[in-house]
Amino acid sequence: MTSSSLPARSLAVAEALAAAGVAGEIVVLPDSARTAAEAAAALGCEVGAIANSLVFLCDGEPLLVMTSGAHRVDTDYLAEQLGSGRIARAGADRVREATGQAIGGVAPTGHPAPLRMVVDTALQRYEVLWTAAGHPHTVVPMSYAELLRVTDGTPSAVTVD
Repeated sequence: MTSSSLPARSLAVAEALAAAGVAGEIVVLPDSARTAAEAAAALGCEVGAIANSLVFLCDGEPLLVMTSGAHRVDTDYLAEQLGSGRIARAGADRVREATGQAIGGVAPTGHPAPLRMVVDTALQRYEVLWTAAGHPHTVVPMSYAELLRVTDGTPSAVTVD
């Protein structure tokens, strides 16, 4: 796939990934990959290898959590881990404002401004992770180490195992 055939939001993600030295190429899926289950089915991988991008508000500021598709974020537990106040899910408008991307397509990079990031330590179990790439139909493979580097995120458990 040529970069010119990518959606505009995915082009910004591709540029940010290239600048960070991530070699994986963005894949355009024929159907939506808005959920971890949809993405895993389309890619033929375990749902846990899907790195969901979830935007929350933490102490009034956006917090992007890259979490394994195999479980849900425990916001009380995560707030305790981060030593922060209450964490609550951001609405669609706030997600787009913070990331420049729509829910279901939020990439770990390519945002208008840096975001506070957390990367779920459960993702390190997988050799290859798949993240959204700026659009609900685009995904990109990367390693856990690359995800940490691209996000400059804080590794943390996001739920009690």
